[in-house]
Amino acid sequence: MAITIRVGDKANRKLVTLEMNVRKSLDGSLMILDHGDIDIILSLNESKIIAFPKEIASDYVYGAQNRLFTFLRKRGIVIPESIKAGSFYGSFEAKMQTPKDEKTSAAKLALVNISNFITEERPYFEAMEAYVAITDDELTNPDKEDSTELGEVPQAVKQGSIRKGFVRDPYAMNYLYTL
Repeated sequence: MAITIRVGDKANRKLVTLEMNVRKSLDGSLMILDHGDIDIILSLNESKIIAFPKEIASDYVYGAQNRLFTFLRKRGIVIPESIKAGSFYGSFEAKMQTPKDEKTSAAKLALVNISNFITEERPYFEAMEAYVAITDDELTNPDKEDSTELGEVPQAVKQGSIRKGFVRDPYAMNYLYTL
């Protein structure tokens, strides 16, 4: 969905169109759902930017959150010392800078910069999605050289990974560890 915002004062006003998947929450916060690893919330009431993990909190998610807030910190959008872990597990948050002049909107500048960050990150998470799709396709539809038809496997006396006579129970050998 395209968002059109006006940036600048009346004399130098420019229309900026951003292509992002954005929704508005009940409290007026903007939820940006474009990134592959994180959801970004722009809380207008609290003047905060919050990044939540999409699925699970992992090293990939932490890296994306770290890159986002580094990107915003270097551009002066967030207060560097306010970057911290949020109250939700795996979330990060930071307070937005307050502009000196009242004509400048911190939320609009944050939206433009978040859009630039997502545009910069897009090739990375699209490549990851393509890699996962290729891997899934290789497992579900293998080539002729990587698969065998039913009955093609030759018979042998010892075959497979589970050998007869070995005990595979986790408590089977516990008598060796008692005193």
